[in-house]
Amino acid sequence: MTIFETERLIVRKFTDTDADDYFALNSNEDVMRYIRPVRTREECDKLFNETVLKGFADNYKGIWAIHEKEGGKLIGCFVIMPIPEDIEKTQLGYSFLPEYWGKGFATEVTKAGLDYFRNQTPLTEIYAVTETPHIASQKVLLKNGFQFFEKKMPACPVGREGEKELLIFIVKRN
Repeated sequence: MTIFETERLIVRKFTDTDADDYFALNSNEDVMRYIRPVRTREECDKLFNETVLKGFADNYKGIWAIHEKEGGKLIGCFVIMPIPEDIEKTQLGYSFLPEYWGKGFATEVTKAGLDYFRNQTPLTEIYAVTETPHIASQKVLLKNGFQFFEKKMPACPVGREGEKELLIFIVKRN
């Protein structure tokens, strides 16, 4: 099922046949560098079956596959989901296989994801979380209208997740 499309991308629900591609993203150290530790195949399969395929109680949230329209290859993942450190807040996020970096896909999917947020969800605001050194993602967020929010969240009082310093961005519904 398609969630939304852009000129070059399709964002859709993952299916049973996507487990290998999901593992390829989540086990890649370059992809996960600013997201979380890489996951083993067993960890990925468990998360894929228990969370990704089942979805969230709020049906407008999800962990979704990003496909390139030309060629149809799964190239990344897009999320609208609760922030683990503060589940009352919802975040937008993305990841791409390294061979798709630097092609404008992150900007493209973020712009369309914000349209989805504004037109398909009841949310009044949406967040994005980056690590301080992840300048490329911060540029994508700012280019798409996110504003710097704060460096701390209630469950993360000094803007840290372990040793990682986090930056929080926000977009409010117009």
